[in-house]
Amino acid sequence: MSRSTRLIHDDLSQALVELLSTIYEGEIELVDFSRLSGGANMEIWSMDAVLDNTSHPIILRRMPGGKNDLNQVGNIDLATEAELITIAAGHGVAVPQIVHVLCPSDALGIGFLMSREPGLALPKRILKDPDLNKTRELLAFECGKVLAKIHSIPLEKIPGSVKNMSEIDINETMQAKLDNYNNVSPVHQLTLNWLRDNLPAARGKTLVHGDFRNGNMLVDTNGIVAILDWELAHIGNPVEDLGYLCGNVWRFGNHDQPVGGFGQYDELLDGYRTEAGWAPTVEEVQHWEIYCAMNWAMACLTMLDLYRTRADTSIERAAVGRRLSESEIDLLLLLEGKM
Repeated sequence: MSRSTRLIHDDLSQALVELLSTIYEGEIELVDFSRLSGGANMEIWSMDAVLDNTSHPIILRRMPGGKNDLNQVGNIDLATEAELITIAAGHGVAVPQIVHVLCPSDALGIGFLMSREPGLALPKRILKDPDLNKTRELLAFECGKVLAKIHSIPLEKIPGSVKNMSEIDINETMQAKLDNYNNVSPVHQLTLNWLRDNLPAARGKTLVHGDFRNGNMLVDTNGIVAILDWELAHIGNPVEDLGYLCGNVWRFGNHDQPVGGFGQYDELLDGYRTEAGWAPTVEEVQHWEIYCAMNWAMACLTMLDLYRTRADTSIERAAVGRRLSESEIDLLLLLEGKM
């Protein structure tokens, strides 16, 4: 651990002890406090808050470096994300419990504390762990059911700051980002032109998670434990979530299993239909896979810009930014025969 990293660690640790001691009304000992890998958009810190021999497993999710500006990647701020997680829990969606939303007096930046739930989140471990063989057989079906629960949350329950994003809005937002980043990819512009000319089938608006995929869910031998990372949530077409889950980038090499690298389209749609009473067609889902590949391109461009401009020189930004060409390959394959 470098000296600067050690200083951040120690300052965070001290501030968290003070905050958690107030929350749990007693003198807290912080155990196993460390930053987790992953979390390209946010810092993720894990710890155990121990009080009177009782351990409270906690996750701190906050803006990188404790900065106080809005995230350039997410659709909502972290306080709204915490509110959405609490609302989702009240409608039967498996999520962590929100412990505390940070405020300025906490001296910890922007973020929130939540319960640390058991299970695996690393995609390749989920796809290969022999203990999860039975879980994987049912995981696509279970994902369908969970997505249907998310989409059933009444819109009047959703905070007003959550954006309403039609397919046209999404296209315009991506065009603006491409132009802002000098629009150097003919493949990306070709795709946006095609998406403008070929809008997906209209569906009634629902809450959309926006980043529902392998890697943003905790899984154990009993199935899905919790759905994580709601920062891209918005109001939109519910089929977007199903297509996003099936994007090639989230299959992690298991190209023959389109649903997260672990399942088939019919399994996902059967699960969705069981909970929602209806399901889109495979063709609709595949249409939204094109949006997924474009979203990945936008994420890579944003990360690359953050790194190049030195707004954020973390290795996570550089690692994601260098994967930009993956989206171009995926889009050319997805558009083959459609032009």
